Amino acid sequence: MVLMSQSIVPKPKSSKQLSQTEADSSQSVPVLYQKIANSLGCNEVVDIQVIQRLWGGYGELVRLVFVKNNSASMNSVIVKHVVLPDKAEHPKGWNTKLSHQRKVHSYQVETKWYQSFTQQWDERCPIPTGLHCELEENEWLIVMQDLADIGFPLTSQFDVFAAFDVVETEDTQSERASGYTLEEHKQRDACLKWLANFHAKHINVDQEQSASLWQVGTYWHLDTRPDELNTLTDLPLKNQAKHIDHLLKKCPYPTLVHGDAKLANFCFDSEIQNAAAVDFQYVGHGCAMKDVALFMSSAVRPQDSAELESQVLDIYFRHLKEALAYYQPQLSFYEVESAWRPMFYVAWADFQRFVKGWSPEHWKINPYTEQLTLRVLTQLDEQESVNVR
Repeated sequence: MVLMSQSIVPKPKSSKQLSQTEADSSQSVPVLYQKIANSLGCNEVVDIQVIQRLWGGYGELVRLVFVKNNSASMNSVIVKHVVLPDKAEHPKGWNTKLSHQRKVHSYQVETKWYQSFTQQWDERCPIPTGLHCELEENEWLIVMQDLADIGFPLTSQFDVFAAFDVVETEDTQSERASGYTLEEHKQRDACLKWLANFHAKHINVDQEQSASLWQVGTYWHLDTRPDELNTLTDLPLKNQAKHIDHLLKKCPYPTLVHGDAKLANFCFDSEIQNAAAVDFQYVGHGCAMKDVALFMSSAVRPQDSAELESQVLDIYFRHLKEALAYYQPQLSFYEVESAWRPMFYVAWADFQRFVKGWSPEHWKINPYTEQLTLRVLTQLDEQESVNVR
């Protein structure tokens, strides 16, 4: 477990208006970032930490660290600085017009999310508060609270590829038996608790309020991935893609999904009792099990997935029961669970459809996901056979 980034002073960005990068002569701070500090009442920027570049070369995520004892009582903020590239980069070569439009819309959605959905803190599913958003033709900024500054300083270092390796002691014997450290177990539980509360909170969310979000959340939604579907060579899965998508759209108790609920998009408090989420580019309406399936793919090794599937789902639904009692006491937990739990498999088959078209050699295509997808396809074929008779 470590802090979110190392301190690196970035090269100034060039753009039309927002990111004029003539630096402050005494501090070497780009004018843009100093303007953010001034607007927040934080005075002087003393450090700029590059957390990561955004996917496809669309900008960067940075932390601005301020001088201590500023009037805003903030030590730092996170800035998502999006600059549309002249030529997009993509590790799999998907540099299409549709791909570009999808990314642009995702940042527009995230901007609306931070403007409209983050102003009231909810300790049951914490999200950084949006502090400032600014849009230009080819560039925009999303300034938000730094979770590390408000009690969530830790991120996961879990490596889905790494073999479990821990010094054998009496205290770690149970960890070795499970294949995961105590920290990793606690991270998994905290994330599933966050997801359960987020999903319960947003069941039957106000349609007018959420109109600016994705009408179907997640980055792999079928309607936004026609190129990947066209290249898919798994014909049984390809033939059932629309049917699977239809089932997910009609899932009872519609809610909002995070849309990219991988382990790397969560931060944790010092005790790893609670998680907070970041990266809301693909937040929108959908079946809650989409988030649970994607999360499991990032937090459980493929070879352990069949064994731990029930455990992951049981933990999620245990938290969901408590969350529904808090947010939606009029709903029956047992009815929600009976509607949602079977959709876990449908949601993963939907994700498998995307991955197999996008990157046929990807490690997330494995015996567990193939068996799970085959199970769904077999059930759908059997249903169609019954309907024909």
